[in-house]
Amino acid sequence: METIFSTQGIMVMLLGAYAYAMWLFLSSAPKVHTVMVSNLSQAQEFYEGVLKLPVAAVPLHYYYGYDYRLGAPADMVLSQRQERDRTYDGIWYQLQKNVQLHVVPGAHASSPIRARHLCFNRTCIEQLLLKIQLKSIKHKILNDQPLNFLVKDLNGNVIEIVEAQN
Repeated sequence: METIFSTQGIMVMLLGAYAYAMWLFLSSAPKVHTVMVSNLSQAQEFYEGVLKLPVAAVPLHYYYGYDYRLGAPADMVLSQRQERDRTYDGIWYQLQKNVQLHVVPGAHASSPIRARHLCFNRTCIEQLLLKIQLKSIKHKILNDQPLNFLVKDLNGNVIEIVEAQN
């Protein structure tokens, strides 16, 4: 009993309580899939206008100094003040109760033959495919198991949506 109430015992209990609180916070945070696009307004038109995805609130853990840019400085104190104060664009969409899509600018056009791929869990993909089918958007199903299909955005770019295998 003396060991538990010693300084070392109290520190271990506090560390355990902190770990448990962090686990609760992070396990309740939404799962976020991030997509980088070259034109945010066109992507917004596609996701909101064509797919009718509902806009979501920014998750709490993204409010506190998170910098999603590629090559962002690790030490914000050493970065330039004007860059620190700049707000970053991005749109959040709710895919399921605890699953969100974060669309951010910053992508550059790649080879027309090969571009980026994006994977979701099967339930999200099925719901997205159902929305595409209900809106009569042209698409092509490549595979049922794992689910894999193609759809074109407003610019005619082909988007491949694939179920991730565990």
